[in-house]
Amino acid sequence: MDNSTAVDHRRSRPRVGHIQFLNCLPLYWGLARTGALLDFELSKDTPERLSEQLVRGDLDIAPVTLVEFLRNADDLVAFPDLAVGCDGPVMSCVIVSQVPLEQLDRARVALGSTSRTSVRLAQLLLAEQYGVRPDYYRCPPDLGVMMQEAEAAVLIGDAALRAALHDAPRLGLQVHDLGQMWKEWTGLPFVFAVWAARKDYLRREPGVVKKVHEAFLTSRDLSLEEVGKVAEQAARWEVFDAELLERYFTTLDFRFGPEQLAGVREFARRTGPTTGFPADVTVELLT
Repeated sequence: MDNSTAVDHRRSRPRVGHIQFLNCLPLYWGLARTGALLDFELSKDTPERLSEQLVRGDLDIAPVTLVEFLRNADDLVAFPDLAVGCDGPVMSCVIVSQVPLEQLDRARVALGSTSRTSVRLAQLLLAEQYGVRPDYYRCPPDLGVMMQEAEAAVLIGDAALRAALHDAPRLGLQVHDLGQMWKEWTGLPFVFAVWAARKDYLRREPGVVKKVHEAFLTSRDLSLEEVGKVAEQAARWEVFDAELLERYFTTLDFRFGPEQLAGVREFARRTGPTTGFPADVTVELLT
């Protein structure tokens, strides 16, 4: 093989994003087991940065937060049956509060996340369910510091798990699970992030996109079959024990079917015009 062919081979590998939170470990773990990782040029980062890179065209395929997907739906196609969401509690997207939520009108609420989806969901639930409009501000996700300056805090990901399971009980704070709140309000699942390919990349490499989709589905299924093993390995470098991690991994909903799509459409209907996308935005799925 000459050098030019080698370069072409490297370039043909899809640039794929991976969220470096615990919630995506079951999707990543199986990729390592099956060897599919060798076929990707993988970039690990936060959900927000991966979303930006996909929208800019620096990635070909990546998880993208729901709000950013809906804002850029004309340029992206979502993978069916693959998402990070919940159908009830999610555990890692919470409001931690010193007072009942109905007392938060004009109170300071710290946003420990730049995830527009989680923040928008929290704002929607507080406004529509509790009739409160707090004074929101952003800050690092350190619960102790947040509670010195605010009445409540919105946290996601590993920071939310630590706050909900360790810090909040110790500090006597109330924990409200945003996934559970949405489910009780609408009766629908909630989707925090979908996997999507850029439409221009799909046009160039339809076969590659299909293979990446299949690799993630195989990885997800393998990981959930062996979820105890995934949790045991993760517990070696996390502050959470294997039992709790197994409960977390099986609480999350990695599906993206008709019910999840209905949840996405309901969120879009309620938030679109104030968040930068049409209320009836079209979600195009890979076929």
